[in-house]
Amino acid sequence: MKETASMNIPARSEIQERDRWDLTPLFPTDDAWESLFSEIESLLPRYESYRGRLAESADLFRGAIEFDLNTSRSLEKIFTYAHLKSDEDKANQRYQGLYQRAMSLYTRASELSSYITPEIQSIPGEVMERYLSDPGLNEYRFYLDKILRYRPHTLSTEIEQILAMSGEMSHAPSEIFSQLDNADLTFGTIVDESGNEVELSHGNFSTFLMSQDREIRKRAFFQYYRSYDNHKNAIAAALNYSNKRDCFYSRVRKFENCRRQGLFADRVPDDVYDNLITAVKNRLSPLFTYLDFRKRILDLDELHFYDTYVPIVKHVPFSMPYEEAVETCSAALAVLGEEYTATMKKGLTGGWVDRYESRGKRSGAYSSGCYDSPPYILINYRNDNINSLYTLIHEAGHSMHSWYSNRSQPYVYHDYTIFVAEVASTFNETLLSAHLLRRYENDRNMKAYILNREIDNIRATLFRQCMFAEFELLTHRAVEEHRPLTLEAMREMYRGLLATYFGGHLALDEELTLECLRIPHFYSPFYVYKYATGISAAIALALSVEGGGASVRDAYLAFLSLGGSMFPLDELLAAGVDMSTPAPIEGAISHFSGLVDRLIGLEDVLRG
Repeated sequence: MKETASMNIPARSEIQERDRWDLTPLFPTDDAWESLFSEIESLLPRYESYRGRLAESADLFRGAIEFDLNTSRSLEKIFTYAHLKSDEDKANQRYQGLYQRAMSLYTRASELSSYITPEIQSIPGEVMERYLSDPGLNEYRFYLDKILRYRPHTLSTEIEQILAMSGEMSHAPSEIFSQLDNADLTFGTIVDESGNEVELSHGNFSTFLMSQDREIRKRAFFQYYRSYDNHKNAIAAALNYSNKRDCFYSRVRKFENCRRQGLFADRVPDDVYDNLITAVKNRLSPLFTYLDFRKRILDLDELHFYDTYVPIVKHVPFSMPYEEAVETCSAALAVLGEEYTATMKKGLTGGWVDRYESRGKRSGAYSSGCYDSPPYILINYRNDNINSLYTLIHEAGHSMHSWYSNRSQPYVYHDYTIFVAEVASTFNETLLSAHLLRRYENDRNMKAYILNREIDNIRATLFRQCMFAEFELLTHRAVEEHRPLTLEAMREMYRGLLATYFGGHLALDEELTLECLRIPHFYSPFYVYKYATGISAAIALALSVEGGGASVRDAYLAFLSLGGSMFPLDELLAAGVDMSTPAPIEGAISHFSGLVDRLIGLEDVLRG
């Protein structure tokens, strides 16, 4: 069966030209890539000519900054082409080689330029004040301010060198977890609904949880977590020492605590994090209402975790060719104006997108590019899957964010932060759902499906990620307060959070307390909260733009144009969302509640 299925996947050469992305704006040929690669490689030794001299004069200082930025710009161009070509076909050895060479060149440049930031921070205050008042450095003021903010947390040259030497070693906890999770853990096999014996994996775990056969999804759940139970002590040790690592670096760098260090780069105050947790915990009733409704529709005595992914709308026929999907995206986003939709449509049909699956092509989807390229999109579009439509408009949101940022900002400020990255994409998804609900007004089955999909998306991104964020906070505080962070301590914390966030509306199997051991983002401290704040901001902006006039729309488009020229909270404030208050979180939960009420209103359809 597997051989037959693989034969149906076309080779790269069989994909029509119009269905591939056009990388010629990056490099017309591989030879052009080689030429720039050689040029940049030959320029790297120039980094040494600036070492130790940044305090000599404003002109030399500006020259060093511009050399570094220009080098980075070229390196990004080199890397982008190599990684896009390698993702076209992972079996193509030529492009795998180009990718490895690009990574090597990037690493060498990073090593040679590593002195620049600490040397800027060590420039005497009076010299830096003189530099900042120099008209020739005006455009770099925010760039320098972000570096200089770290002065109180930058140590002596000798200590900084020791900390740099510890960098590779500090990744040990996450590397150990990654090897266990991705290489050593096996989950056995499961017989699927068609009677086929299938190996259970990270990739298909959620697919099994969506099975209409409850015994299959129950078996998948317990079998999956049995593997974590077998390795629970090792994984708990890795997570414990990851937290200890965070605590060590926050103390050495003179931060008040781990969270303060984690939020410092984006200049996010603790209140934003605390407001998120408090606002969600104070308004869990719509989630409870939804869980109770799900239990009722599925006709269950008890709702378990393995019952929360299965679609409650069993089957909705769907077919939408790629070109129609582009038109649908344009219609859904018409409120953003002609420039946005015309640019997006031209890009989606004219070379930005690598549309369909081919043999060896990277799975999944992403938006990627650089300052000197279009904002490319890799997708594996399927006409028969509505999720492909949502993926397309999601990645188009990222790409249009990049298009506006690159057009409006100089290179030094074109790249926006992770904090705002998901806003533009989730904004687009929210408007798509609203559009589809209007489009299928007379198809109550499709309406129920779209509502259920949107509800489950918000549930996973807002409520669940908020719970993860609180777990992160609790575990780091345990280490900071010198309390033991044992396996049982972790499970007890997580058990308490499950009880709070599901409030007796979900039967909590003890195996679910092992979920805290399988989240890779916990090894990147204080990251997951950005998913919850991002979707809250996106919903607030989408509802505002859809119900507002030209000024509201223009404020949102101006937000897309800001790139990294401001701190993320200031950018969102300019767009009309104040994340320093709980209002956007509360608004997102109110929106969620309204969707739940609309779905409950279609109960007769779901039972039919």
